[in-house]
Amino acid sequence: MAEDLKKMYRTIMDDHFPPKMEISFVDQDGRQTLFYEKVTWTIDAVQKGLRYGENPGQEAALYRMVNGNLVLGETETLQPGRYLASDIELLQSGKHPGKTNLTDADNALNILRYFTDRPTAVIVKHNNPCGVAQAATLEQAYVKANLADRVAAFGGCIAVNRSVDIASAEAICSQYAEVVVAPDFEEGVMEIFSRKKNLRVIRIGNIARLQEFVGKRCVEFKSLIDGGIIAQWSFVPKARSRADLKPARCEANGRVYQTNRMPTDREAEDLLFGWLVESGVTSNSILYVKDLITVGIGTGEQDRVGVAEIARDKAYRKLADRYCFEAWQTAYNDLKDPDRKAEIDARVSAEKGGLIGASMVSDAFFPFRDGVDVGIREGITAVVQPGGSNNDYQSIEACNESDVAMVYTGQRSFKH
Repeated sequence: MAEDLKKMYRTIMDDHFPPKMEISFVDQDGRQTLFYEKVTWTIDAVQKGLRYGENPGQEAALYRMVNGNLVLGETETLQPGRYLASDIELLQSGKHPGKTNLTDADNALNILRYFTDRPTAVIVKHNNPCGVAQAATLEQAYVKANLADRVAAFGGCIAVNRSVDIASAEAICSQYAEVVVAPDFEEGVMEIFSRKKNLRVIRIGNIARLQEFVGKRCVEFKSLIDGGIIAQWSFVPKARSRADLKPARCEANGRVYQTNRMPTDREAEDLLFGWLVESGVTSNSILYVKDLITVGIGTGEQDRVGVAEIARDKAYRKLADRYCFEAWQTAYNDLKDPDRKAEIDARVSAEKGGLIGASMVSDAFFPFRDGVDVGIREGITAVVQPGGSNNDYQSIEACNESDVAMVYTGQRSFKH
């Protein structure tokens, strides 16, 4: 049975999807059609499409838009030919990509597009970022992103916004990854990556022009169980600069409530960084960010206080694992020495999981103050959220009681 299951993951599916696809939007003024063609790669002299869908046994196909333009009101789609994840250059495949590999890469690029000013690494697992970091060098950015959640990063998709150099390649190869996506690879890097035969190495030249994709929209489709389709424009975060962050303010109970202070320069930088990372995180979500590194990411939870607690708990666990790995090159869960574990636990507890001085990011408003209270108890100093709850005054009061800055974006950032 176990061998049969392993065989499923090695099986290449021959999909029966046609080579071309058209999607038309029709109204009284005429028809607008988007034209697509199926993507394949030549691997060992054989044309191959997607390996399989979300699971072995699910046929899947990748299509890229080659023609057409959709304009609805004042919004229009990205122009055909500006390819990213839909037309990758596969430099090394081992096992060629499946659906989840490409959707992970796509969401990594979705986040990465907002960070062009300095080296940035985004590690995605199951279509959610598990570690994102910026630093002075690409190697530092990758190491920080990986150590933010080394456990979840195992087998993840790594996307970077600079050409991969030797130092970064060596750091990447010291861990297990499924996919590496970059604008280019310096001389000697592919020889290093060749040690990992099943590592998919993907070059996308347009990563160097990712800032051109900021603010651009495409049409997203969601298929329902009965074959129905929901179409929506993709999300564009409006808050992309410090000037877009507004002081938390509301009226309730016959009075005005307002944040006592605005963020410092460092806090504002972390808040914007976290808010833009948030655009690629499955809702309901809470992020903690410190020094342009994700400290704890809570995703896909049903209640806001619950996801704030999950992100907090992850910050504690991931920091313990990081300290254990840095000191003894072993995972915290594999550490047998109780004294060493106690030493790490005491250090993490004293540092409150690295959350002292961190910023808290919420993709939707806090319905009650209990959500922000979770972060405040751990020592956060700034919060960004959309605002708009009837109980915003509670969150403002909670922050003012602890000298925590709070700002609004005025825009929800749900992702389902």
